[in-house]
Amino acid sequence: MEIIIGILCAVAGVFAGFLLGTGKARKDYQAHTQELLDAREKAYDDMLAAQQSKFDETIAKVTAQMKSATEDMLKRRQEEFAASSNTSIGQIVNPLKETIDKMKEAMKENTIKQTSISSEIKTQAENMMRQSAAAKESADELTRVFRHAGRVQGEWGEIILDELLKSQGLTQGVHYELQSPIRDAAGDVVRTEDDRSMRPDVILHLDQKRDVIIDSKVSLTAFMDYVNADNEVDRQRYLKAHVESIQKHVKDLAKKDYSSYVQPPKVKMDYVIMFVPNTGALWAAVGAQPDLWRNAMEKNVYIADEQTLFAALKIINLTWTQIAQAQNHELVYELANEMMDRVGQFMDRYKAIGKALENAGKAYDAAGKKLEPSGQSIIQTCAKLQKLGAKQSVKNPIPQLQDADLEGLETDLPEPERHDD
Repeated sequence: MEIIIGILCAVAGVFAGFLLGTGKARKDYQAHTQELLDAREKAYDDMLAAQQSKFDETIAKVTAQMKSATEDMLKRRQEEFAASSNTSIGQIVNPLKETIDKMKEAMKENTIKQTSISSEIKTQAENMMRQSAAAKESADELTRVFRHAGRVQGEWGEIILDELLKSQGLTQGVHYELQSPIRDAAGDVVRTEDDRSMRPDVILHLDQKRDVIIDSKVSLTAFMDYVNADNEVDRQRYLKAHVESIQKHVKDLAKKDYSSYVQPPKVKMDYVIMFVPNTGALWAAVGAQPDLWRNAMEKNVYIADEQTLFAALKIINLTWTQIAQAQNHELVYELANEMMDRVGQFMDRYKAIGKALENAGKAYDAAGKKLEPSGQSIIQTCAKLQKLGAKQSVKNPIPQLQDADLEGLETDLPEPERHDD
């Protein structure tokens, strides 16, 4: 548009110059100029109006685009914010929800387990009550048996004694004999006045030559009455009966005199051990009568409870260990002597083998000389035979014949006989 206006102005200028020479032309020029100015102004106004319209249209488009873009951006931002908010809230709420669910499940399981445990505890409590009642009945029955069955008490004491011996590493049949009968010098079983064989609970071998008798004596009837007595008068009465029971056992053991039946080469011991398996019962009697030990020892009866016998058996086990070590030393000496003798025998045989090998070597060398290709050897003889017409075996040739000394063979061989035709 500006180019067109410039062209019109140039044309107007040329035309104006042409008309300057005349007045009419001047007026026309002025009128024309005015028209051109008006046209130019109008064209300028139209151009401005067009540009304004175009600018307004452009501004409207840009505004619409910006509004649309802004709305889209805001919408996306809102969506992103909503998603981010939901994610953030979910990250906080979801673990909390899971934790609450786990707590609910755990509480439910704990409730079930608690119910089950309560039921089991109730069942176990009922079982314990039944077992306690059964144990009480068993204890009462055992008490009645122990009160009135002396044989049961005796067997119980023998079991405790045997277990104590085994716990110290002692072996039945080696270190002690159980319920073995006592025999006299003639080898007959010794019997008591009521014709019962004398069988002590244990014959303990202190070492290879010495034996000691151990007899278990259980006196619990009066002792249990003493423990269960309701008043002091009964307690003292039962305690006295308990002491008298132990004294009676001591007297009976002293009368049997087990040690007198120990036969040579065994060395007898002048005492017997009376084993009381219940320590409480023994110490109750000793507390009531402190000289009970001494009086028993004067009768060659040594009273021992489990603790005292334990220490003695420990020493006896040590003694047997030393005996075994001494036997091992003797065996080592015997094996050493035997080893020395065998080494001597081996040396003699070794020398004999060496001499035999030497003789064999000499014989081998002598035989080898017979195979040499010279001298008085079988190779020379074979060479002579070959010279006389003998032939070697194809399968087993004699390679040494090639090295045979053939120079002397000509003179040694007899001249062939000549026959006159």
